[in-house]
Amino acid sequence: MTLRALIFDVDGTLADTEEAHRQAFNAAFIELELWWDWGPELYAQLLKVSGGKERIDHYLDTLRMTPAERARARSLVPLVHATKTRIYKELLERFRLPLRPGVAKLISDARAAGVKLAIASTTTSANVGALIDAALGRGAMRWFTTIAAGDVVENKKPAPDIYHRALQGLRLPAESCMAFEDSVNGLTSAAAAGLFTVVTPTRWNIGQPCGAAHLLLNTLEEVDLPMLGRLHADWLGQRHVSPAGGK
Repeated sequence: MTLRALIFDVDGTLADTEEAHRQAFNAAFIELELWWDWGPELYAQLLKVSGGKERIDHYLDTLRMTPAERARARSLVPLVHATKTRIYKELLERFRLPLRPGVAKLISDARAAGVKLAIASTTTSANVGALIDAALGRGAMRWFTTIAAGDVVENKKPAPDIYHRALQGLRLPAESCMAFEDSVNGLTSAAAAGLFTVVTPTRWNIGQPCGAAHLLLNTLEEVDLPMLGRLHADWLGQRHVSPAGGK
């Protein structure tokens, strides 16, 4: 079975977007007169929680509030997240964050080789579209056979649900695909779905325990599509050989 699809996480994997997300969250807090502040160290801790709305909910659990204040704050979560998403899109359109090294070439080579592309992310489809349009050009979303993003599954990473959704959209078995992630939550999600997983951490999650990745790299500049195909084939061969050496 050959490598037939590459499935990418978005934030931290396609591009180092987390600082833009952090600034967008803080701008939304100010706009809505909440006056919360997520500094870099706090945000690095909050990134252990997948999903923007879930991240806000988790943050609220750390604040000292009366029951009435907490109830009001929780009622505002959808508005806060929608405001943050709007601001984040504006930031991307204005500053055009670059893709991480090696990503654009790998995507281009996959398209040329007829290898399908997909997205499996817990961020919203609006955020995915904003990044891909800004970094790869308008129309690039059509390069991806399926976009599994946002609240399309009940359980977010580290649960495997989003990868199962992406595989359904691709109409391919996990063994014929490869996942690209940047965090331990993403690695756990992809591995649980049965995928060969490449992890390229960023400064936000460099210390996370990602040793279980099939390939742990600084950037995707360190590999090319033929090399990934060979590694994938070796992995498949090992999976299909019994401990006794038989098939």
